[in-house]
Amino acid sequence: MTPRVLIPIAPGSEEMEAITIVNILRRAQIDCTLAGTVEGPIRCSRGSVIVPDTTLEAVMDMPFDLIALPGGQPGTTHLDEDPRMHTLLQRMHAEGKFITAICAAPTILAHAGLLTGKKATCYPTLLDTLHGAETVAIHGVVCDGNIITSTGPGTAMDFALTLVETLVGKAQRMQVEEALARP
Repeated sequence: MTPRVLIPIAPGSEEMEAITIVNILRRAQIDCTLAGTVEGPIRCSRGSVIVPDTTLEAVMDMPFDLIALPGGQPGTTHLDEDPRMHTLLQRMHAEGKFITAICAAPTILAHAGLLTGKKATCYPTLLDTLHGAETVAIHGVVCDGNIITSTGPGTAMDFALTLVETLVGKAQRMQVEEALARP
């Protein structure tokens, strides 16, 4: 069965992270849904406009294997202040699904109470806001059980490739990565 991934975005989300995640996962033939917190096009943190596949409201009750939260500001704040996000994250966590976030977005996981006792990273200036987490100050990806976090836009490709490996295995990750012609 093909894994299903939800990538929620809000006005001000980091477009490099959101699009990199969607692009890499789709290259691995993973079913991705880019869902906006509001209807219509979303203006992202650097001014790019993304047209989501659907709205968050339309997919709230659908099953997903993994949720991937892009960072960016004020997108992270908008996602964090949306009560649907905490409900969705806590439900998926209780179901043992993968909860993932990059850049500023791991702060949402901390606010939802999901990082207690977990190793996690985020954008370097926000490490001290991951209350309850065992913070890891690296520029990369940190995996701890069903929680996967990453540092920022510069690590978006590594983050997305880690999600591929997590969902469909190392061989598929290597195939996708080879086709990218990475150094």
